[in-house]
Amino acid sequence: MLNEMSSLSSESVAAEEPPVPAAPYDTPEFAAIREAVAEVFDIRADEAPIETERGVAFVGTFREDSGQAYDRLDARLAALDYFPVFRQRGDDLLVEVIRGRFATPAPRPWWPNAVLLILTLLSMLYVGAGIALGEALIESPERQLAELWRGWPYALSLALILGAHELGHYLAARRHGVAVTLPYFLPFPFGMFGTLGAFIQLRTPMRSRRAMLDIGASGPLAGLIFTIPILVLGLLTADVRPLPTDVPYILEGNSLLYALAKFLIFGRMLPDGRMDVFMNQLVQAGWTGLFVTGLNLLPVGQLDGGHILYTLFGDRARLLYFPAVLLMGFLAWAVAPAWWLWVFLLVVFGRIYATPLDSVTPLGRRRVVIAVIMLVLFILVFVPNPFQIVQPVQLPPVQIY
Repeated sequence: MLNEMSSLSSESVAAEEPPVPAAPYDTPEFAAIREAVAEVFDIRADEAPIETERGVAFVGTFREDSGQAYDRLDARLAALDYFPVFRQRGDDLLVEVIRGRFATPAPRPWWPNAVLLILTLLSMLYVGAGIALGEALIESPERQLAELWRGWPYALSLALILGAHELGHYLAARRHGVAVTLPYFLPFPFGMFGTLGAFIQLRTPMRSRRAMLDIGASGPLAGLIFTIPILVLGLLTADVRPLPTDVPYILEGNSLLYALAKFLIFGRMLPDGRMDVFMNQLVQAGWTGLFVTGLNLLPVGQLDGGHILYTLFGDRARLLYFPAVLLMGFLAWAVAPAWWLWVFLLVVFGRIYATPLDSVTPLGRRRVVIAVIMLVLFILVFVPNPFQIVQPVQLPPVQIY
């Protein structure tokens, strides 16, 4: 289940139309481009302009802060129907100029988003009703469908978590001037969660690494604002009961944060081999929120974690792709076979990284701290073994002295 579907999520940064070749070097248009670049960038005299697949690039050094330089140069090039790209090639700084401004895309109709949201709410109501009936020791798909209203705590809680996550991305994207769609929710009534998550699509590129971090981090942070209180409230109202001793059962996995929350509330590590928390609807929604956040913070590709890692390390983030795939492969082989699906998705899509137009300007200290916090959060919420089927072993009764 995903919240961001760009490679594995939907945050596409490709232009709506491919740019056309830049102007020849011996034209007044090229002279105007060079003059605009030279206002903010000392072009190295011994380096001729570099023809690229998309335009022309100049080598040199910035005359001012690269972030301010991008804003000034972009404004100048707009009149010529060009846009700049700042990047680094080895030790060289490059300003690439590409023809064809990104036009504001036409708004998409809102009704598909509304229909998917309604279907997803019904789907989550169905799953929540199953949890409620299970607590009452009733297993009846017919009653589960007829008594959908019983599932409102789970459906509302998970909708708040997923909605906050996507709204965080949406508002951050709008604040940075990125065209973005409304969230698309994905129903899955017969799955364990009732949904495959939600996604938005970025329809124009992100301008800078700062914008990329803000957009990538805002979703998980906004989702956790709802996830943690819902989880805590669920645990406070949940029962701790003996584990079944006569039938197999499914045990949800612990993340560090989930295990810590249970320890703080119940005063012991659970499960302990005999007892465990029996998940009510709020615990199920909170656990799912942590699980989804962990998936989205995987530091690869166009997932939120991939965006965040790229803002810290730039193109060097790609070096972590193979170690990440190997780690997921190890988890699939040694811990939970369900991870093989993720290994496949990472192999197919995980090498696609979004790159901002300005990949030179540094994040700044405050955003570096936020990026590091997000990577720590990934460690805290990731669940190595999401589910396991336990075959109970008959234990001797507990003696009370």
